[in-house]
Parts: sequence; C-alpha cells; structure tokens
Amino acid sequence: MLTLAGQRLYSLLQQQGITSEAVLQAIACLPREQFVDEAMAHQAWDNSALPIGFGQTISQPYIVARMTEVLLAQNPRPKRVLEVGTGSGFQTAVLAQLVEQVCTIERIKSLQYQARRRLQRLDLYNVATKHGDGWQGWASKAPFDAIMVTAAAQETPQALLSQLADGGRMVIPVGQAQQSLWLYQRHGDQFIRTELEPVRFVPLVKGDLE
Repeated sequence: MLTLAGQRLYSLLQQQGITSEAVLQAIACLPREQFVDEAMAHQAWDNSALPIGFGQTISQPYIVARMTEVLLAQNPRPKRVLEVGTGSGFQTAVLAQLVEQVCTIERIKSLQYQARRRLQRLDLYNVATKHGDGWQGWASKAPFDAIMVTAAAQETPQALLSQLADGGRMVIPVGQAQQSLWLYQRHGDQFIRTELEPVRFVPLVKGDLE
C-alpha cells in the first residue's frame, strides 16, 4: 500500500518516462525518509538529490528509476547484481526488491555501516555488503549478471567490465566536468556501449579507503 507521498512520486516518475511497474513500485513503496538525516526528512520525497554526509548524496528518484529500468530491461530478475557505491543504501534497497542477490561496495566505512542497518530494518536480507574500493569490483563474487555504478568514473574501470557475465549489462556514469550515463552490454569478449543521457554524480574515488 503506497503512502500519499509514494503515490505522488509514482505518478511523477511515470510522467518522466519510467514505464516499468516493478521499478515504480519498488521506489514508491520504500520509506525514503529513512535514508536521509532527520533534518532532511521533509525533503526526502522530492525528486532531487540530497546530501548524506562525507561529500556524498542520495540520488534523485528519477535517476534511481532510470538506471534500474535500463539495468533490468533484458533480464528483469537477474541472480546476482553488483552495486558500486552503496551510499545511503536507497538504490541498494530498490535493487534488493527486484533481484535475487545484491553485492554492494562502499569505500566510506560509516556509510556502509549505516546502510547495512537500514537494510536490516527493512527486512532486506538478500544483500552482501563490503567496505572496499569500487574500482576493483568484487572478484570473489563475480561474474555478475548486472553491474550498477552510482558514482562517476573518469574512465570505465576495466575490472568491472571483466566481472560482467556474458550477456550482462552495466550502467555507469562516466566523466568529470561533463558526465554521461552509459550502458555496456557484454557479448563474449565484445562490449556494446550506448550513451543514455547527461547526468551529475559525485566522483568514483580510487584507492585508499575511509
């Protein structure tokens, strides 16, 4: 049962071109106010990005919906999905409702801990979390049927492409001052790359963990 705020967000995302009923329901039924600081709760259902601390943000619902819809377009129920950049855990929670298992990596330990607690409170237990460098992916869990990157890389990380299963899809923002959302589709050793739309994400940081 959707709340009034959830119903409004559902309708707004439809108006913006999101057509997947499963994605719309997954986003609209999540208590988004639980993924932001209490001081920001009154803005939680706005269709905008919000700060979550440590220079990071929770993405606007449209971008969450768009990336999820594209990721699952050919395989609506993939077995294993890698998310690079757990952040608040909101995108993780959306994916967890739609796929068999989510493996999610976050380089900022405090964010990883907070997100894990939120997911447990929502009874979403099909999620494996890791404190690590997202540029390196999660080789021991690979291959992945789909990969979603929620921060902008300067260039596409080769480690992530190598961990994508044959037939798999990866959605990733790439760029610095000018960023675009890209879809990669793997066919054997070949990758078909499609540019989707301009976006604005925090950078995908390499190396040392926080």
